[in-house]
Amino acid sequence: MEEFWGLALKLLSMWLILGITLIMLPAMFGVSLGITEIYMKILVKTLEWATRKIQKKAREKPGHPFSPSNEIIEKCDKVSLEEEITELRRYSNRNRAVPEGDFDLSDVFYFSKKGFEAIMEDEVTTRFSSEELVLWNLLTRTNKNFQHISVRLTILWGLGVAFRYGVLLPLRVTLGVIGISWLVIGTSLVGQLPHSSVKMWLSELVHLMCYRICARGLSATIHYHNKENKPKRGGICVANHTSPIDVVILANDGGYAMVGQVHGGLMGIIQRSMVKACPHIWFERMEMKDRHLVLKRLSNHVADKTKLPILIFPEGTCINNTSVMMFKKGSFEIEGTIYPVAIKYDPQFGDAFWNSSKYGMVTYLLQMMTSWAIVCNVWYLPPMTRQEEEDAVQFANRVKAAIAQQGGLVDLSWDGALKRAKVKDSFKEQQQKNYSKTIVRSESN
Repeated sequence: MEEFWGLALKLLSMWLILGITLIMLPAMFGVSLGITEIYMKILVKTLEWATRKIQKKAREKPGHPFSPSNEIIEKCDKVSLEEEITELRRYSNRNRAVPEGDFDLSDVFYFSKKGFEAIMEDEVTTRFSSEELVLWNLLTRTNKNFQHISVRLTILWGLGVAFRYGVLLPLRVTLGVIGISWLVIGTSLVGQLPHSSVKMWLSELVHLMCYRICARGLSATIHYHNKENKPKRGGICVANHTSPIDVVILANDGGYAMVGQVHGGLMGIIQRSMVKACPHIWFERMEMKDRHLVLKRLSNHVADKTKLPILIFPEGTCINNTSVMMFKKGSFEIEGTIYPVAIKYDPQFGDAFWNSSKYGMVTYLLQMMTSWAIVCNVWYLPPMTRQEEEDAVQFANRVKAAIAQQGGLVDLSWDGALKRAKVKDSFKEQQQKNYSKTIVRSESN
């Protein structure tokens, strides 16, 4: 028995030495030994081979369920309510004059069509579930149309499962534990120093090193574009939100002050240690409901040009990497410079979206650590300021549109709170008003 434990201790020591030497130390100093690059090249070649096999199978068997689109129904959002109803009336009233106003029985078809579309596949709730892939990426979660293709592909999938759970998972858990531990210990030690420029420099260095370790632990390949537009001190960085690891992705390239609610447990320990070294802004649950208090604390932070830029995700919830939903106006009411950032993940290598209504944090982290890799693009957009004629909502929409356009995302006006709440009555009333305009004759007529 002693020999067994002695062998296990030796293997664990070798594992830690290799992990620290080949991955952790290079990550801390932002150096790459090329291991991740070699791994990604092999992975890309493997997935390309699997894609060719699937496409070949689709060509050989026309009945094979291969579709280049994940949409159930085809929609045309460019046609307005009035135009579509007018067209329906024209077709249904060929033998008599088209009514200029009032209700027409053919109007029912428009609302029935919209109702069926909403039941089958509406544009909002689909943003709160994982983006389905057209082709299989050899992960456990696949696209809904996948079927058995070949023995070789199935064997390759089995080898992939063994590699992801037997090699990648233990390695990533090890690096994650080391990164978080160093973050807690490092920030706690730096927090004991008196406030000075040295303390600020050490704090930013500790945060940066620990986030780099965590990013390397996820096999993250991040492409940063337009670095000349990186957020500067005293500014507000706003970005679209796909996953909790968005923080790791952005902080891997620079320091940020975080904003969030105070938590308990392990997250609470991390928050308390971080705030000792850096002026992060954590709110109690009751304080989060006090809008004026939140704005005051954010404004005071922005007014100090020596403090790190604040990182805010105005959507307030995670969206599935296909769109950008309504930005809350709070952060846009503050007098300051907004630095927009667009984040777009490549779903071919792993699904970064966190469906918080379906999976807990532990289950989500397990999915992340057993995916092939995290690959994403980050675009730093030119800084934006609120114009004189703009209110906070208009400014938020302008920033959101810029992020959506740069990231190739769909710009939606719906509130991300619909993930857990019902549609507001104001939206229903607006649709009723739009229909009323088409059936009520104006006084001029």
